[in-house]
Amino acid sequence: MAQSENKTKATAVDPMVFIDAVADVQQRADAQRICAMMALLSGAPPLMWGPSIIGFGRYCYRYESGRQGEMCRIGFSPRKGQTVLYLNDGYGHRAGQLMRLGKHSTGKSCLYIKRLSDIDIAVLEEMIGGSIAWTAEKYPPQP
Repeated sequence: MAQSENKTKATAVDPMVFIDAVADVQQRADAQRICAMMALLSGAPPLMWGPSIIGFGRYCYRYESGRQGEMCRIGFSPRKGQTVLYLNDGYGHRAGQLMRLGKHSTGKSCLYIKRLSDIDIAVLEEMIGGSIAWTAEKYPPQP
């Protein structure tokens, strides 16, 4: 069986141009702040992954099924009405942090927030740092 190609890949689009096009002024400012935070915590510059994810770093994965690919180590997307943060280690082990975080919702690896002003930034930084560490352990950086 042929492996399908990943739809989400790093692109040459400038992430700052993407952020500058966010219509909501507050969401645009939040995206700029998240971008700077993730760059600092990851030590990697922002890259666009697909048409709407701003990602930092990259890792290669291979599932037991044989499917393999490459994705950003951490990322976010300012979507209409909310910003989505992609944290690879999920949320099942984060009950305490989520209680302290503030107004949010979650998916399997997604954290949804409306405004940075709704959450505790220090808790968000803890969560981002934890996800970066987990991803580095599970998928060690390639030389």
